[in-house]
Amino acid sequence: MAKQNLYQTAQRLKLVSIIVAGLIVLVSAYFTNRLAQSLADEEQKRIEIWAEATRLLSITDIDDNMVNSLVLKIIEGNTTIPVIIDYKGNIDSRNVKLPPKGKDPDAYYAECIERFSERHPPIVLNLLDDHLYVYYDDSLLLKRLVMFPYVQLTVIVVFALVAFFAFGSTKRAEQNQVWVGLSKETAHQLGTPISSLLAWSELLRAKYPDDNLIGEMGKDINRLRVIAERFSKIGSTPDMQLVDLRELLEGAVQYVAKRSSRKVNMQCHCPGREPIFIRLSPPLFEWVIENICKNAIDAMDGEGSIDVYVEPRGEEVNIDITDTGKGMEKSQYKAIFTPGYTTKKRGWGLGLSLARRIVEEYHHGRIFVKHSEPGVGTTFRIVLKK
Repeated sequence: MAKQNLYQTAQRLKLVSIIVAGLIVLVSAYFTNRLAQSLADEEQKRIEIWAEATRLLSITDIDDNMVNSLVLKIIEGNTTIPVIIDYKGNIDSRNVKLPPKGKDPDAYYAECIERFSERHPPIVLNLLDDHLYVYYDDSLLLKRLVMFPYVQLTVIVVFALVAFFAFGSTKRAEQNQVWVGLSKETAHQLGTPISSLLAWSELLRAKYPDDNLIGEMGKDINRLRVIAERFSKIGSTPDMQLVDLRELLEGAVQYVAKRSSRKVNMQCHCPGREPIFIRLSPPLFEWVIENICKNAIDAMDGEGSIDVYVEPRGEEVNIDITDTGKGMEKSQYKAIFTPGYTTKKRGWGLGLSLARRIVEEYHHGRIFVKHSEPGVGTTFRIVLKK
């Protein structure tokens, strides 16, 4: 049911994304069309003035009234371009905002002239007795045209980012559902053979009470039960307990050491003998430590050393797990926590991904590669709150 809801949510998100993309295209087309229409109107006015001037120039008898009429038409034809005319210190303007209330007009127009001059050099007209200076700026229409591609690009980028994070969240949620289902199904499948093995071990213990190997077999069967319990807890709220971190780490390291090659030296280094109490889920956190240690053993090809260091720092505790394995490049630091990523021929590449989920989501801590060097080894760090 949950997977079906996730699928429906993903489909809705895709549909919404398509609709939004269509709206962006429509709005962009509408805005571009409006700008184009405005430019067309502006060009029509100018061509009309040009045509009128051409008509007047074709007339041989031109009087002052006709010239004045042409000049007035040209002046009135400019309704968009801001212009300031300076003639002997006398300022005239067109399409320029009036000075703000309380602002000195001379200072205001001086600022406008300076700003206009930075964009366009002034036009100097030679008159009979002096010069006339024309300062102008880009029209509002032209400014909008210049900014439009950037606005459109910003909208598209924002939309793409929202879609990316929305799809990413849905994909992660779907992956989580798959992991939870796989974990619970694994726990369920392990339940029956574990119960059967427990019964057989009891029968063997009753028949051969002095055989030490049966006792060791019982420990491993009990371990299988703990593993099944771990899988069953994935996806549900774990039972958090206040435990001594030192004791838990030493137990986890000792368990892995007993079942590893004798060529692997494993040690746990804790400062002092005072207990370090942390609220966590023992089965799940042991899983994290064992998983990292087993990965380290694989990286060392069954020969080397693993050291677990505990360092309390204020309100936090650092746990460093250092091995003498193959190491890795810096580009792999984050990739190794990605589901499905593995450098081994066997395995699904889920161990470190689940370890990160256990540390970060269930224990609100952090896990990352502190340092690694090819051919030297790797150090993982886990940070937990006291």
